[in-house]
This record gives sequence, structure tokens and C-alpha cells, in this order.
Amino acid sequence: MTSNAVPTTFNATPIHYKDAGVDIVAGDALVERIKPLAKRTMRDGVLAGIGGFGAMFEVSKKFKEPVLVSGTDGVGTKLKLAFEWQMHDTVGIDLVAMSVNDVLVQGAEPLFFLDYFACGKLDIDTAAAVVGGIAKGCEESGCALIGGETAEMPGMYAAGEYDLAGFCVGAVEKSKILTGKNVAEGDVILGLASSGVHSNGFSLVRKCVERSGATMPALLDGKPYREALMAPTKLYVKPVLAALQAPASEFTIKALAHITGGGLLENIPRVLPDHLAAQLTTNAWPKSEVFQWLQTTSAISDTEMARTFNWGIGMVVVVDAASSKACQAFLEAQGQSVFNIGRIAKRTTEAVTLA
Repeated sequence: MTSNAVPTTFNATPIHYKDAGVDIVAGDALVERIKPLAKRTMRDGVLAGIGGFGAMFEVSKKFKEPVLVSGTDGVGTKLKLAFEWQMHDTVGIDLVAMSVNDVLVQGAEPLFFLDYFACGKLDIDTAAAVVGGIAKGCEESGCALIGGETAEMPGMYAAGEYDLAGFCVGAVEKSKILTGKNVAEGDVILGLASSGVHSNGFSLVRKCVERSGATMPALLDGKPYREALMAPTKLYVKPVLAALQAPASEFTIKALAHITGGGLLENIPRVLPDHLAAQLTTNAWPKSEVFQWLQTTSAISDTEMARTFNWGIGMVVVVDAASSKACQAFLEAQGQSVFNIGRIAKRTTEAVTLA
């Protein structure tokens, strides 16, 4: 007869959580190190932040009918290069940018951000560098880093590797939500320059680096190639929010599109009515050495460049033709490089055409 009783004899050597691979002391030390970083991101509305079980935020009474807009994203396989090249201080900015730029597209002001950092064994210096980038991205976006989670999970990740996820909540006045419904034939498409590859297409970037091998150029766009490829995703929040708040008599932004996975070809149609298309003039904006190198090394067409990468345009702004120059001038005064990259036309076949 089989007994289910607990054995009365066993190895009496104590096993602690640290022996299993989880260092609570290191986790506590990381929290203490990142608290001052998070403190710099605080803004009106934060009621409880880092250290509590839940973060609390009070939506400002400046909103009469606030609508919450949320977004979540990661950094993708760009992290593989961060591990390989030991470049951890900018991927946190990428993490923030991917979500806050998305929230911005609905016309929303990002309010607060939470992060999730998971690893096999916690390296405090690496984690602090990553969270430092997250805090910097939040600070530059006017968004509070209000909470997060650090998970140490032995056996789940290879040594020196980690994963990141981010979560942003913003708010917009209900009457000012950007839906793209009023986009019309003849409207102008303005493109705001990207800072590089941002955080999409890195499975192909890594293949290109591997293919180049010893022939990899030392410099791209005047920087060591690793810095050029790892340049963090541009944060468009403050200049675009300022443009959204400009008097309607100057110009009215009808739609925004964050150019992420799927590039120009798949992201612009997300904010257009079904009967309209975007006609892009591909020589209307400069292509950096990074994109020239990627296209040459991968031997792909312009169409695939526009589908795989942001190709030099990180945010698209749709505005009526009559006030497009005023909108462009305003955004340029905010420090953006802005290009008139196309027009809205009646859709016949494709949602985006390249000329």
C-alpha cells in the first residue's frame, strides 16, 4: 500500500530563496537606487507612486470630460543588441517612447507610466541603467514614472538578458479626440523626422549586422555604428501636444500616426477613412546613412523599406492644405525636422502609394 505521508527524514540543510537564484536584498537595493530617478518624473496628480502595492493618480480637473487612453509595448529584438553590445542606458527611452507616442496619436496627454523588468539574475547596475532610461523618457514626455515591477526568475532568461514591457495612461478631452474621420481629399501629410531606426525592424537590422561582419562601416551618420543603430526612439509628446493646443485659427491637426511596426505603409491607413489613401513622395525627405546602409545590405525595395522601417519618418501629421505651412513652421519652431511628404487622395487600390 502506497503512503502519501510526508517523509519524516530529509536533508536538513537549509535552502534560502537566494540559493534558488532570487536575491531579495539586491531587489531592495535596486528600488532604493531608482526612487530618486522616479522622483524627478513626478507631476501634478500623483497620489502614490514607487514602493506601494498600487500607484494612484488623480486626473486633473482641467479636463471637463476626460477620456483615458492607454498603451502598452516593449522594445523587441533591439534588446538582443543591447545585451551583445552592453548598451543598456537608452532602451528604457525606447520603452517609454513606444507607448507615449502611441497614446499621443489620439490627442492624449500622457499622464503616468509603469514598467516591467524581468531577468534571470538581477544585476543592479544593468537594471538601474535601464530604469534610468525609462525615467529620462518619462521626464522628457512630462509623464510620471509611477510604479513598476522587477521580476527575478532564475531559469527563464539567459545570463545577462532581460525583457521589458511598459504601460502608459493618458487623457484627452472627449471633444478633442483625434479619430481621423474629418481627414479629406487634398489634405497635406507632414512627416516628423525620426532619430533613427527607433524600435522596429531589428530582426532585420541584426541580420544586416551579421551579414556585414568585418565590412561593417565604422561610422553611420557621423557616429560609431553601434550608437547610430541603438539611438533611442524619438519622443514627440511635447512638440505635438503644443501643436494640438494651438489656436484653430492657425491650423487644425486632423490625424496623427506613429510609425512603428509595419512602417509607413501599414500605420498611416490606421488613421484614414476607408475611402481615402496616402500618396507619399519618397524623395521629399532625406534618408540617413543608417537607412541607406540597411537598404543596400539587405537588398530590399523602397516598398519593403517603407513597410519594415520608419524610413526616416517617426510621426505623421495630417493637416488641411491651406494651413499646412503654418503647422510645419510651428513644429519646426518646436525643434522638429518637418517635411511635406505627400497628399491625401481618393483610394483606388492601395491605402498608401509611393512615388
